[in-house]
Amino acid sequence: MSSRLAICPGSFDPITYGHLDIIERSAKVFDHVIVAVFHNESKSPLFSIEERMDLISEATKHLHNVSVDSHGGLLMDYAKKKKANALVRGLRAISDFEYELQITSMNRKLYEEIETFYIMANNKYSFLSSSVVKEVAKFNANVSDLVPEAVEKALKEKFNLN
Repeated sequence: MSSRLAICPGSFDPITYGHLDIIERSAKVFDHVIVAVFHNESKSPLFSIEERMDLISEATKHLHNVSVDSHGGLLMDYAKKKKANALVRGLRAISDFEYELQITSMNRKLYEEIETFYIMANNKYSFLSSSVVKEVAKFNANVSDLVPEAVEKALKEKFNLN
C-alpha cells in the first residue's frame, strides 16, 4: 500500500490555533502531512518564511508525522515533486468556499492526480485568521488563546511590546 501524503499549504503569517487544529486533524488521517509555507504575492507578511517555518515547527513538534517546508512557485509543481496524494484546506465560513472552489478547480486542471480535502474549522476558531491576530496583537491585546506561546512571544517582539 502506498503512503498517503498530504500537503497543508498556506502563508501561516503567523500560525494560529485554527491552523494547528486543521493540521492535527489531518495528521490523524494521512500517513504524513507537509505543512508548506508559500509566499502570497497579495499579502505583505509580518514574518519571514524562515520565521514562519520555525514557528510552525515549534507548534507541531508533538506531531511525529508532520514536517514543515516552503516553496516559492506553484503549489501543483510542489505537489508533483513531493508525489503528494492530497491537499488539505481549512474552511472557516461559506465565504471561504467560493475562493477555494476556484483554486481547487485550477489545481485539478494543473494536476489531475491530486485530491483536495476540506476540513471545517472548529467553531471556536471559525472567526480566526492570521490577519485578525496580527491586528489585535499590535495593540497588545491578549492573543494567548488564539496562537501558540512561541507565536505570542514572536508577535510581541515584532511589535516591540516586551
